[in-house]
Formats: sequence, structure tokens, C-alpha cells
Amino acid sequence: MKARIVDFEAADWKALDELPDRTVFQTREWLRFIGDTQRATPLLVELWEDGQLAGYFSGLTFTKFGIKVLGSSFPGWTTPYVGFNMLPGASRVSALAAVEKLAWDTLKCMHMEVSDPLFVVEDGETLGFTCRSYASYRTDLRKSEEEIFNRMESSCRRCIRKAEKSGVTIEEAHDLTFADEYYEHLKDVFAKQGLVPTYGKDRVRSLIKHMEPTGCVLLLRARDPEGRCIATGVFPGFNKIAEFWGNASLRSGQIWRPNEHMHWYVMRYWKKRGAEVYDWGGEGKYKEKYGCVPHRVPWFSKSRHQIVGKLRDEAKKMHARKQRLLGWLKTEKAQPVG
Repeated sequence: MKARIVDFEAADWKALDELPDRTVFQTREWLRFIGDTQRATPLLVELWEDGQLAGYFSGLTFTKFGIKVLGSSFPGWTTPYVGFNMLPGASRVSALAAVEKLAWDTLKCMHMEVSDPLFVVEDGETLGFTCRSYASYRTDLRKSEEEIFNRMESSCRRCIRKAEKSGVTIEEAHDLTFADEYYEHLKDVFAKQGLVPTYGKDRVRSLIKHMEPTGCVLLLRARDPEGRCIATGVFPGFNKIAEFWGNASLRSGQIWRPNEHMHWYVMRYWKKRGAEVYDWGGEGKYKEKYGCVPHRVPWFSKSRHQIVGKLRDEAKKMHARKQRLLGWLKTEKAQPVG
């Protein structure tokens, strides 16, 4: 199998988005969003075998500490996977091998990472990739609304009913000022844990700028009975999969149970638009009350030299330590003197 770079701007994106395994993270607008926020260059690749088109690969290249990297996805992008779109019968292992050759020989990268929901661990191990995984939960939206609701824990169902009866309302947002509200809520969530958000407000604004006009992201506000915005959420979706990207609420408003009410709204919204899966956007024991099931996506990485992989892992640890330190400093600064 051979890999050939396609002009990103001139590509037939309408045809690409009609591929049955397409996800929101492979759309042109989402790749542009990553490019804007990560100083990365979007990449679209055609895969050919025996003169026949076999599929596509989407990713981005960027430089970190002087090292060129190919990511599809990469830690810190708030994008759990990107990966391939393969035509029936085409080998995903062969496709990964072709992209690896492209990364080293044509793009001159020193490191690459690929996360794809249709891979299995053995696909990466066959080619010598280090295999980790993105762990999350999923809800099957093909079931009836009644079945989905009844699979939730009774306590969760009571929270949803309480919010509805108390007059909590969910409204769809379409404006950039939503980013300000969401980020204030997010800071409150992280402050509860003595931390600060892992990304800035500009990322939320960039996501809205790129994705809101496409109709592929649902922005929600939850208001208490007096009309105060007490929770917000960002939920992209496309084709068969809807995603939980972010949800935050004020501690003072959690008595109204806006988060449970909001997720129930999200599942029904995307179900009506043909989504078959609601991916819960990562781990979190609290998500189990919604009746979802654990799900893992393989995450492959490889470096041309061993030291590059070690630097990658150390950079990730340093970022986590930085977040804890910033949270501690903010907490200390807020303490009264004396």
C-alpha cells in the first residue's frame, strides 16, 4: 500500500464526509480547529493499493522542542482519536505501515502517534508500535429512549426528573459569548480539585468558531428556575458517533442537578439525528450511573529514536505537574492572610 499527500484545501470534503466510518474529528473544520490551537498543519493522505484507492488518513504535523511530529491524535489536543477511513476489504495494518513510511521518509518526522476507534491492539503491535489506549464509556443510542433511560441507575433517573420538575431548562447556544460562560464554569470545577483548567478559553472560542456553523456541535446552557446559567456543555457529533467534549457546572447550582438533565438532552438530540453511539469523552467513575459501558480505543506511538519517545513521556509528566502547581498557587493566593 502507498500513501500520497492530498492538497488539504482542494480535497473533495463532501465526498470524504459521506464515508460510512467518518467521525467529527476527521472533518475539515475539526482539523482546522486543532491546527489553530496547536500550531499544527493539517494533513490529508490517500492510500492506494494495486492502483485502487484503499482509504484515507487524517492527521496534523507540528514541531515540539525542535522535533517534528505526526499526530492523529496527540495528548493535549482534546481530541481522543482521528485515524483512518478505509474502504471495504482494505488492510488497516497495511495502511498504518504506509503512513509510517510517509512520516519518516517524506514528512521527515521523528515521532508519530495514531489513535483510531477501528483498530485493535494487535494492529500496532505487528508493526512495533507502543500500544496504549484511550479509555472511555459508550451509550448505545440504537436502543429506544425508554431503554436508554431505564439502563441508568435509579438515582440518576431521579436527578433528571427532579431537574425537570423544578423548572431547570436546557437551551441551545450559538454565540461566542458561550465560551466565556463555559470557561467560568470550568474554572469552578477545577478549583474544587485544587487545579486549573488544562486549556485556555481561546480553545473553546476556536472550537465554536470552526464548528458551530457546521451544525456538528451542540452547545448547551442549563438555567435554574430563576433563569441563571448554572451549567454548560460542548457536545460534537457527526455521522454515527456523538461525543462528550466538555461539561461544567457551578457548585452553587448543582443542587438542581443540571448535568444529568443536560446529558439526557444530549443523548436524545443526537439520537434523533441518526447517531448510534454516545461516547462519554474519557474515564470517570461518575459516568457509570448513566448505564454506559466501558470502551477502549487503541493509541499507537513510535519514534525513530528511543530518546524521542522518552522525551514525549517526560513532557507529559511535566505538564501534569505544572497543572497541579498552578492549582496550588491559585489556592494559596486565595487564602486570607493572618
